[in-house]
Amino acid sequence: MTLCENCNCVSGFLLCLLFGVLPRVYSETLSLNGKWSLSNSNGSVSLPAEVPGCVHSTLQKQGYIQDPYFRFNDVSYRWIAFDNWNYTTTFTVSTQLRSKQKVLLVFDGVDTIASIWLNGIGVGETDNMFQRYAFSVRDVLKDGDNVLKVSFLSPVLYASDQRRAHSAYRVPPDCPPDVQHGECHVNFIRKAQSSFSWDWGPSFPTMGLWRGVRLEAFDVLQLVLLSSVPLYSVSSSQWRVHVELHVDALQTTNGTISLSVPELESEQIFQMQFLRGSTKKSFDLHVNTSSEVKLWWPNGHGEQPSYLLTVGGFQDGFTILNTETKVYFRTVELVQEPVVGSPGLSFYFRINGKSIFLKGSNWIPAHSFQDRVTPDILRNLLQSAVEANMNALRVWGGGVYEQDLFYSLCDEMGIMVWQDFMFACAMYPTDEDFLQTVREEVLHQVQRLKSHPSIIIWSGNNENEAALATNWFDIPEAEKPTYLTDYVKLYVDNIRGIVQEEDQSRPFLVSSPTNGFESEQEGFVAKNPYDAHYGDTHFYTYTEDCLDWRTFPRTRFASEYGYQSWPSFSTLQPVSIEEDWSYNSPFFEHRQHHDSGNQQMLLQASLHFNLPKATDPHRRFTDTLYITQVMQAQCVKAQTEFYRRSRSEILEGKGGTMGALYWQLNDVWQAPSWSSIEFGGKWKMLHYFAQSFFSALLPVSFEDEGMLFIYAVSDLSHDLKLSAVVSVYDWSALDPVCTRRSDSLLIPGGSAAAIFKQRVDPLLGGCGRCSRLTCLLAFHLEDSSGQRGPTNHHFLSSPKDAQGLQRPNITASVQADKSLLTVTLHSSAVAPFVWLDVGNIPGRFSSNGFLMLSANTTVSFNAWRPTSAAELSKALTITSLADVY
Repeated sequence: MTLCENCNCVSGFLLCLLFGVLPRVYSETLSLNGKWSLSNSNGSVSLPAEVPGCVHSTLQKQGYIQDPYFRFNDVSYRWIAFDNWNYTTTFTVSTQLRSKQKVLLVFDGVDTIASIWLNGIGVGETDNMFQRYAFSVRDVLKDGDNVLKVSFLSPVLYASDQRRAHSAYRVPPDCPPDVQHGECHVNFIRKAQSSFSWDWGPSFPTMGLWRGVRLEAFDVLQLVLLSSVPLYSVSSSQWRVHVELHVDALQTTNGTISLSVPELESEQIFQMQFLRGSTKKSFDLHVNTSSEVKLWWPNGHGEQPSYLLTVGGFQDGFTILNTETKVYFRTVELVQEPVVGSPGLSFYFRINGKSIFLKGSNWIPAHSFQDRVTPDILRNLLQSAVEANMNALRVWGGGVYEQDLFYSLCDEMGIMVWQDFMFACAMYPTDEDFLQTVREEVLHQVQRLKSHPSIIIWSGNNENEAALATNWFDIPEAEKPTYLTDYVKLYVDNIRGIVQEEDQSRPFLVSSPTNGFESEQEGFVAKNPYDAHYGDTHFYTYTEDCLDWRTFPRTRFASEYGYQSWPSFSTLQPVSIEEDWSYNSPFFEHRQHHDSGNQQMLLQASLHFNLPKATDPHRRFTDTLYITQVMQAQCVKAQTEFYRRSRSEILEGKGGTMGALYWQLNDVWQAPSWSSIEFGGKWKMLHYFAQSFFSALLPVSFEDEGMLFIYAVSDLSHDLKLSAVVSVYDWSALDPVCTRRSDSLLIPGGSAAAIFKQRVDPLLGGCGRCSRLTCLLAFHLEDSSGQRGPTNHHFLSSPKDAQGLQRPNITASVQADKSLLTVTLHSSAVAPFVWLDVGNIPGRFSSNGFLMLSANTTVSFNAWRPTSAAELSKALTITSLADVY
């Protein structure tokens, strides 16, 4: 968005003709991205650097350090974050730029504590990674070479100094658990909280210019930010687009503003006056009521149409402003109402008046070094979410507010975003300096992001209400009022106040998890923020049986839950060496940042599976990686299916579940975590499972006291008359022993209902030779046109107890037909959890980790780079459950 220099677009040209005005050059921009130099405090390191970038990326690119992700380098390179660093560049400016009335030096992202020097003169300081900074520098610029220097302080030492200066009382936690190998006092610095370590990620306290740098010069005014938020009036049945122009004006400027959405035949002209300095002006463009507005819908519920909004500004016969932006029309409500048969409140989202079950995951930073997060990485991860039938992601509050492209892609793909503010798992100081930088951060981010329809809710923090309520940090009872006061001051008085003033188009929650309205009634920190009668819930357990649905809370909304697994060998191999390839190696212990995580995975897996026991150490190692992914996929499947079938039920006052966002979608490095996508984009077994358990139409099974239930779960907008078809298979044979079909039942769209109910023993008895140990079930839904939705399965006993399970001796044939690669499998026996792996060939299979119940199965491979059938065939390995015993 820049001021018009010429009418170089159709809309601008037509505006000029319409108003009889001429273009005038009012602004000029000079990018300072590109080649800089980097040096440390004593000058012992001096290297070329790239901006945007960070110190770690530069050191690696210039060969000064190895890959920071290799083996134990996260600890070996701690010294980087304890030093001070300088970024320097030399540039020249044109006479035309220097002649402008005002010149701003603009930084879109500085990480984090820095002083800015231009030609030896200090022009400003920064203390917040999440802010945009602009410094007036016209009088500091000179002819010839200009030298810009950005001096960074160690974020670790700065945070420690801030902690020492806060002497009145402790603000916990001081340090992360030892298992994380992290740094202390991250809550005293406004940067990515996970950069000092987390239970899924390394400690890399970065420094650098992580977003763009430029000079902006102008004579009259500069457009700093344009936002456009469509709002719907129920009383008048009319849309209006609320447009805000944030400008920096050198003097009071009078003229006219034109707003137009040509496709909707809507245009209005406004008189405007921008006062001297930084100002915000708001305008409402009322949409022509005779025009049909196409609505933006979440993935799976409709399309994501956009309209082009053009904005023109005119003064004294000249165009002074000409820009355009996309506008999407949608409404969002967070419904918290009394629930029939329950003492609590509902918690669900209505988009465009339709109740939507949120299906998805939680998003963490895609890399420790944000300059490495390319458009291709973002697009691949978000497309992977869509292809797994997700419609929502929660941008977690310990990372970063994502780059603009992330939200634009979510807009285009129909991914709803639950947007946390960047506060997580900690208490925070509330001195005035800290509050002021937070206020500026929140104001900037809300103004930057509120035009995106994908963002459906703001949330003040991650788990800080729960931390206070359940006393994670062992705060003495007498001191709790101090922390409660600080909590309300930060999240309610400041953050919520700013959000509600700046954005009336979407709801705000103070925390997650929370009891919502009920938490507010209890002073914003509920006695039990995990109360399943209200709000959203985070739930984890690693010792109880994850396949027992009674373990899970029957919550209104599940915004976090999950289980760990290890990534595949091809992901780990580049950052390890052969001596690391053992589940009990020092590398494996070091990479695990969740206390007892490696043991918890094997403990959970051993409840239902035999652990690998190959005599070859490398085979046993890769088999163990596989079994952790099988366990994770089964556990998250069981929990997600429980939440999905609970959407239409209230039992003992609980249920009506309307969201399932498992933890977590992506990885920040090559390590064990709760993710369903490995670092680098490779899908784990869990992500393939998500394709099925997030299907719009899904059959779900469970047992209760010997009774088998199958539910039909529908996210569709229309009703269907469905029946359940249940096939009983013997573990030792590929043909079904028998098949049972339920009566047809009308399943309303947007509901879940029991469609099949029968006691297991009579079901098996009617099949002749079956028992719980010798047989399993496969089932699907049908209507008059045939099968609808995926086939699901139900194990009647733990697979480790299955009698008749054999090695299937699967063989494969790979073929290429133009751009389509297919793999045809042949099996001699029933094969659970068939896993196809092609090493480091990027791409994904159409199906993977599946239960093979027929002699032949064909899947396709979507390659993310040119790949031949021969290359795929050579790399292909096939594993099923019996192969690891």
